[in-house]
Amino acid sequence: MDHCGHQYKTWRLWILYLVMLTRNARNFITRFYHCVQTVFTRYIGVTLAMAESQTFDTERESPKPEEGEVKRPQFGGRFLTNPEDVFQHNAWDNVEWDEEQEMTARKKTQEQLNSALSTEKQEEYEELADEYWNKFYQIHQNRFFKDRHWLFTEFPELGPDGKPNEDVKSVVDSPAFPGQGAKRRILEVGCGVGNTVFPILQTNNDPELMVYCCDFSSTAVQLVKEHPDYNPDTCHAFVCDVTDDKAEIPVPDQSLDIIILIFVLSAISPEKMQYVLNRLAQLLKPGGKILFRDYGRYDLAQLRFKKGHCLSENFYVRGDGTRVYFFTQEELRNMLTKAGLTEEQNHIDRRLQVNRGRQLKMYRVWIQCKYRK
Repeated sequence: MDHCGHQYKTWRLWILYLVMLTRNARNFITRFYHCVQTVFTRYIGVTLAMAESQTFDTERESPKPEEGEVKRPQFGGRFLTNPEDVFQHNAWDNVEWDEEQEMTARKKTQEQLNSALSTEKQEEYEELADEYWNKFYQIHQNRFFKDRHWLFTEFPELGPDGKPNEDVKSVVDSPAFPGQGAKRRILEVGCGVGNTVFPILQTNNDPELMVYCCDFSSTAVQLVKEHPDYNPDTCHAFVCDVTDDKAEIPVPDQSLDIIILIFVLSAISPEKMQYVLNRLAQLLKPGGKILFRDYGRYDLAQLRFKKGHCLSENFYVRGDGTRVYFFTQEELRNMLTKAGLTEEQNHIDRRLQVNRGRQLKMYRVWIQCKYRK
């Protein structure tokens, strides 16, 4: 009996010891979690919970091979006719959705909207938008995106064969502005660190071309100016919040041949989009164009957002505080024609991307437009 009693006490001590270890470990993990959360909040500007629920977004990451190849064929040329061949290529174009897929997507976005953030949080993200983008570029510098050489396939107007439009008299007689003597002028809004600007300059190599680029992140603009290929004679980078009616744009109205909006309008509050397009349309020469590409409704990036990220209908905040909207063709058609522009292209690109190694299917939806003044 004594022996059994001794064994019982020994096991009891071991159990108590394990309980204490477990409790201490749990306290340590809790304290560690809160420490990490504090660091995220104080220095990066997001909570750990937001970081954990960050959605995957391929346009904001290094492009897939079909997004980055210089000689990539124009979208719309590879069709999936036999479902058994789905993993034979990395991507398929114009993949039609069935009714069940559409219904699932609508249900998902409604669930997201049902847990939309408060008006106070929406206003906070609006007021601090430039700070979140500054933090984004402070962290990633110029390592996040790759140069968009695919633009010359989708938008040949940006290449050497692009034809300039004649300057109107008001531009010829206007006070001096950067690039006034150039025959061809291109503006990119939301230039980031120059992944569109520098390929345009390198591909054209034209002293009579002036490329303007702006971003409301001062960090991004500074990185453009520090690029070894930046030359003030052919490129003018400036900080500008195009949603601000007091923001100065260093070119007169009717002076630009092309304005580029690539995954930019989606980062702007929906109620300000029409003003931005109206203002940009005024800058175009007669015959000038807006070249546009952005997220379409029910894109993979939209459907992967978790609860607590929806700001308003089809408008979301990412884990890093930057925002994104998902368009329909009709929304864009209405806004761009209301801005006084004529439609040349309004195409929805429903692309099925696959991971052949993991046997995954990813449905992407983008919209590409060209509108002329």
